Amino acid sequence: MELYKYETHLHTSQGSLCSCCSGAEQAENMKRCGYTGMFVTDHFFGGNTAVDRRLPWDVKIHLFCQGYEDAKKKGDEIGLQVFFGWEYAYRGTELLTYGLDKQFLLDHPELDYMELPAYCDLVHSCGGFVVHAHPFREAGYLDTIRLFPRKVDGVEAINASHRDPEFDKRAQMYAKAYDIPMSGGSDTHVTWSYPGGGIALSRPLEDAHDYLNRLQNDEIVAILEATNKYMFKQPDGDVWHNCKRPDISLLPEEQRRKAEEFYAGHPNN
Repeated sequence: MELYKYETHLHTSQGSLCSCCSGAEQAENMKRCGYTGMFVTDHFFGGNTAVDRRLPWDVKIHLFCQGYEDAKKKGDEIGLQVFFGWEYAYRGTELLTYGLDKQFLLDHPELDYMELPAYCDLVHSCGGFVVHAHPFREAGYLDTIRLFPRKVDGVEAINASHRDPEFDKRAQMYAKAYDIPMSGGSDTHVTWSYPGGGIALSRPLEDAHDYLNRLQNDEIVAILEATNKYMFKQPDGDVWHNCKRPDISLLPEEQRRKAEEFYAGHPNN
């Protein structure tokens, strides 16, 4: 049976400060590694975003979406499906969010201040869905393991970037205990020399919501693991939660003007 591989957890340098690859580079790499499609899930503003948090909300959203838009353009050129998502964070706990669009983000500036249960309710009320990313990861930026079994639509049961297999084992036990559908992702911030993780399906996805249908109907044929080590190219220094001046040249005229006015008043940034 022919299988179709999808990456569900991927970062670009335009949206995620910890990534070193543009959306176009990620799309080219996914195609080279035999994937049918990918979801761009950059770190939103509560996580390690590449977007300057001080900018006006609409400017931030347009900048945040550039990684996806870059990947989508390249994907259309090379025959790779590219879907929009993001990774929402609250004090290190992260939820992969799918099925919504840029307009949803523009319409909801309160996202900057929402705790996770209320966030899930808002996403669901607007037609989106969430998968809990690496729920049992232990790392310096995580102060607590938070679980929301009645709020999430899926659990990332295999995160191919994990070095400790116990994190994934616990995620799988958790999902089985609460009968939550299981998925997987690479959590890639870089390009690879060999295929990474994600999911395999028996037929291509029709759209982002079709991913939810496959989850709910137990139609994920396999959750993939990395077949070899990643080729890491890490940024220099400690980049966690730093601000950086973005490239505003591609912004729409109104948002570009707002950004120019902001930086005119902050000449050292």
